[in-house]
Amino acid sequence: MRAISALGAVAVLGAAGVLGACSSDDAAGNDGDKVAGVDIQRAATGDITKNGGARRLSEDQTQMIADSIQKSGAKNVILVIGDGTANQEYTLARDYEYGAAGQLPGIDQLPFSGDYTTYSLNKDSHKPSYVTDSAASGSAWSTGTKTYNGGISVDVNGKAQRSILEIAKANGLKTGDVTTTELQDATPAVQVSHVSQRKCYGPKATLEKCPENALENGGLGSITEQLLATRPDVTLGGGWETFNETATAGEYKGKTLDVQAKERGYQVVRSADELAGVKAADQDKPLLGVFADGNLPRMWSKATAVKDGNKQPAVKCSPNAEFTSAVPKLGAMTTKAIDLLKGDKGFFLQVESGSVDKANHDADPCGQIGETVQLADAVKAALDFAKESKDTLVIVTGDHAHSSQIAETDAELPMPGLTRNLTTKDGETITVSYGTSLEAGEEQHTGGQVRIAAYGPGAVNVTGLSDQTDPFFYITDQLGLDRDKK
Repeated sequence: MRAISALGAVAVLGAAGVLGACSSDDAAGNDGDKVAGVDIQRAATGDITKNGGARRLSEDQTQMIADSIQKSGAKNVILVIGDGTANQEYTLARDYEYGAAGQLPGIDQLPFSGDYTTYSLNKDSHKPSYVTDSAASGSAWSTGTKTYNGGISVDVNGKAQRSILEIAKANGLKTGDVTTTELQDATPAVQVSHVSQRKCYGPKATLEKCPENALENGGLGSITEQLLATRPDVTLGGGWETFNETATAGEYKGKTLDVQAKERGYQVVRSADELAGVKAADQDKPLLGVFADGNLPRMWSKATAVKDGNKQPAVKCSPNAEFTSAVPKLGAMTTKAIDLLKGDKGFFLQVESGSVDKANHDADPCGQIGETVQLADAVKAALDFAKESKDTLVIVTGDHAHSSQIAETDAELPMPGLTRNLTTKDGETITVSYGTSLEAGEEQHTGGQVRIAAYGPGAVNVTGLSDQTDPFFYITDQLGLDRDKK
């Protein structure tokens, strides 16, 4: 990568609108977060009806950005993914939970941001497919190679592509993979497996859907079998149902994947209390935490959008009774993973709030907002560690855009699709619209570019427009990894 001077980069960023203008201290942050002596809080603390009351920058950002540009080389990288999370999802969660002038903790404090393109490839023509799924998008950032929708860390011809986690492990770093979904779901799967079809969770589905990947046919096995073989130091999420399946070939033939995990030396935990009790995780005793048969329950209960929902009274979101104390929150899982991975070796950790996407598919704004709040909690945990360690790159992004929109609140307006009115922290009504289907559960991804933001060594690489494959290269470069090392 060609070097540029700090002042030159500042000039470029200023022209791009990344830097804020000088301002007085009347909108200063409320908890003293500093980068290069500059407050990075992004909540507006003034009277939003007054001049300057809504602005979010408390100080000129030029020197902070110049100092950040001069730093390069990260010991650790934490990549945080909000599945199906783009600007509309961030704005909705901020407006509802923190108020329009508030901030999403962690997420809104990241000093560098840009956008990346998310298109996938058509498997037959090899030309762009403009709306990606989570498998193709995750494969892009994890391997640096674009692929077709449904492919897990393989190229458009089905050839396996090495992931950041695999490369980091080969270079001696510790690794982790954390999610609120099934561990076999697309985003966690792209770091630990290579299959031609994303639904090849266990041996049974692999024989049916991608037989070329089955162990008995000379393949690498199902996603779960490959996860166990890849052996991250820390793996946390859901998907226990698949661990009850029995291997049909290989060294562990006739044994369940649960038994296989234990025979491979994994510490297996099933609750938040058991997770809290884990003191160490490494290649001798890697940690496998599985906290639900399927996806982890969403933190907030459903409030499904309906046809003409904009004409109904606004509601408040409520806790989900299924989210019990036995289920660890994403922020807690992130903190635990960092504590277990940090040390002399350095680490790569991927963290996902996966059900922002799933609630979006369901036209469920409350479920969606709750999982975005979980995302913010995870980012705050990562950012708190990075600010203390001074050698950690934190990157936060989504894998694709989705269908939710903030619409004008007007009960007289005819609105296509499904809508729901919510009462925000500001005490006002916000109308959420889902317009890609008239059936809850059938809302679809959209093809917009997605925000990416960062803090720490190399964070400047996210600015401007990049592609979803770019993070693979600058993450491995910042970590100093040999991408060919086995």
